[in-house]
Formats: sequence, C-alpha cells, structure tokens
Amino acid sequence: MRVHAVGRPELAPLEMPARFKHDIAYFMTPSGEHGAPTLASDEYWIDAAEARRWLEDGVLLLISPLDSASKAEVEISEDQERWLEWLIEHEIQHVRVEA
Repeated sequence: MRVHAVGRPELAPLEMPARFKHDIAYFMTPSGEHGAPTLASDEYWIDAAEARRWLEDGVLLLISPLDSASKAEVEISEDQERWLEWLIEHEIQHVRVEA
C-alpha cells in the first residue's frame, strides 16, 4: 500500500505493508479535533504535535472503544516509526492511503 501526502505532489508516496490500513486509525485525528477537517474516504489527518510525541516516546496510548477507562500503552512498530519520521520530516498532516 502507498501513503500519499495530500496536496504535496512533489513527494513520492511512502510504501507501507497492507496491515497499515488498520494501523493508521490509531494515529488519526477525528474531524473537528485539533483543527482536523472533514475528509474524504481513505484520507486521514494526523496532528503534528502528536506525531512528534509518539515518535519521541516510541509508544501510543490505545483507549478501549467499549470502556474509556481501559487504556494501554503500545510500542510503535518499525514501520509505524518510519511513517512518523516521514510525516515529521516533510511536515505532513493530511494523507491518503491507496492499496
């Protein structure tokens, strides 16, 4: 799968494994939060400050959709780390995934 920087045609898409289609949901900023716009299908907004924090900490916090009190820190994978580095290096927040 490929991750494209929306509005940045000069950047080559980032190749990611197929499972990243599910992983990206852990990192997306919901529409209306932290300035995230309403997006088209297969498009995601990633808050830049959060991306830097995840990369620095090496973990992300998962909150159960069934019980918001249930939280777990999960170590980011090498692929997720590579993707976060790509976002930060190129100052990308808006991405589109393509299978």
